[in-house]
Amino acid sequence: MWPMWSNEIIKGAGLGLRTAFIEEIYDYNLKPNWFEVAPENWIKKGGYLKKLFEKIRQDFPFICHGLSLSIGSPDPINFSFLKELKDFLDYYEIKLYSEHLSFSYFKGSNTYDLLPLPFTKEVADNIIEKLKIVQDFLNRQIAIENASIYLILEKEMEEYEFIQYIIENANCKLLLDINNVYVNSVNHGFNPYDFIDKINPEWVMYYHIAGHDRIEENLIIDTHGQNVIDEVYDLLRYTLETIGNKPVLLERDNNIPPYKELLKEYKKVKDIVENEKKFV
Repeated sequence: MWPMWSNEIIKGAGLGLRTAFIEEIYDYNLKPNWFEVAPENWIKKGGYLKKLFEKIRQDFPFICHGLSLSIGSPDPINFSFLKELKDFLDYYEIKLYSEHLSFSYFKGSNTYDLLPLPFTKEVADNIIEKLKIVQDFLNRQIAIENASIYLILEKEMEEYEFIQYIIENANCKLLLDINNVYVNSVNHGFNPYDFIDKINPEWVMYYHIAGHDRIEENLIIDTHGQNVIDEVYDLLRYTLETIGNKPVLLERDNNIPPYKELLKEYKKVKDIVENEKKFV
């Protein structure tokens, strides 16, 4: 029923699909190479919006980026949700799926936030075991996303070591959020370029880039509610040169401008990606 888009087709710059502009996708000559969708926002959707979603799915490659797996939670896996997710991915023939390296459920209650994790072997081993189960259930290799972190909890290893340990033992991939690297570097006082240098290109499935809000000189909140700043664009360029030209996703979740204006920012991301000739 749907085109089976291969991983090779998902390249260049993509855009997070939002209902705020879903009716305008076909109104402009410039169209994203691909879209990223949050399955939780569409699994139970029906009517007019579902028809629009399915029309776009017919015409564009999709990646799914989840919100509710809560892979870092001490709670058991929610297999009811996992079944809904698999059915959605299979029905729409979406091969690639990513999730946040964080947790949102604790003792059965939804915190409605993406909470940071202690960088400990015990936590990492719990995540590894869950990822193996989830990947087997979904019949897909998934990617985990480095999180924005505002509070450092117990730490036996550095963040990149935590990520490395999980990826190498769970045989999963990394969704490298470049804005989150920058946000964390400001909030916790490290060099974001040094962090990028520690990332193995073979880990990376694709990149995220987004805007943020600066609350104080040394406090940035990852809101996805502003335009991407020059410092993050510079870090994107460095990442493309250092790690390689993987697909890049522009996120905008809050304070969404008119779609015509959003396309201007998308065009900037697209131009940066297409001007970087190194592919891995």
